[in-house]
Amino acid sequence: MKLYHSPMAPNPDRVVFFLRAKGKLDQVELQEISIMNQEHKKEDYREVSPFSQVPALILDDGTKLTESRAICTYFEGIFPEPNLMGSDAKEKALIEMWDRRVELMFFIQFATWFRNSHPMMAPLEVPQSAEAAAKAEKAARKMAERFDQHLATHEFVAADRFSIADITLFIACGFCRVMKWAPHKDLPDLGRWYQAMAARGFAG
Repeated sequence: MKLYHSPMAPNPDRVVFFLRAKGKLDQVELQEISIMNQEHKKEDYREVSPFSQVPALILDDGTKLTESRAICTYFEGIFPEPNLMGSDAKEKALIEMWDRRVELMFFIQFATWFRNSHPMMAPLEVPQSAEAAAKAEKAARKMAERFDQHLATHEFVAADRFSIADITLFIACGFCRVMKWAPHKDLPDLGRWYQAMAARGFAG
């Protein structure tokens, strides 16, 4: 298998950290793609990922997968232990619910803020929108507060155990650095959780 990724970019990191948490990172060939150099838009990469998305996974039979959550689902299937997506119907639903909340209600809002306001994103987000950035920033900050409230009474994001939802939130919080924002330093319970996740070593 070959995994196309871009270090420090959140969606590729989600897959790399997921594999690392499973202890299976050595089971795939890694191929680096530079998003800032727009290598993901080159014709040869479009043959791998028609929508120019990173990450992308090519299986041994030639099947091509994109979307970080879908790639993680594939790895969960072939590397079932340790389980990171739920061991029964209830756990699977809870973990997916929280993982989607992180992705849709926090990370995408933050990404919209970043893409529409940061100078280095101007070549990729044409035109940038100050109004979109302001709305997304407000939504991202509000959702960080809600995660902080949730984590005041929970050790983990979902199902009372470590899961992909923790990985997704950990990466999203870390990526906030590009806007000089560290929600895990501003919010105490989110911060306690973040430090516990960092101490696990799955991201190192």
